[in-house]
Amino acid sequence: MTTMRAKVRITGIKKYPNDEDPTQEALTFNFPAKDGAYPADGSDEDQQFARFSPAGALSLTIANPALLGKFAVGDTFYLVFQPVG
Repeated sequence: MTTMRAKVRITGIKKYPNDEDPTQEALTFNFPAKDGAYPADGSDEDQQFARFSPAGALSLTIANPALLGKFAVGDTFYLVFQPVG
């Protein structure tokens, strides 16, 4: 079984039905990339992820009341793709 780990950053949050009393949030994630050059020695972690996964986007809508308002633009996560079963 093949697994993969990606790095994602929240780039947008849309609250539904409105900002004052949301019951859902749509989170938009992008794969981090850097404006400008990376260090020549390859020491920047984002550089390593961008090298093998140069572009990507993901969206996730959450409706769990315990999670609403807990995420912020700029939050960064590792996303693990692991086969089920």
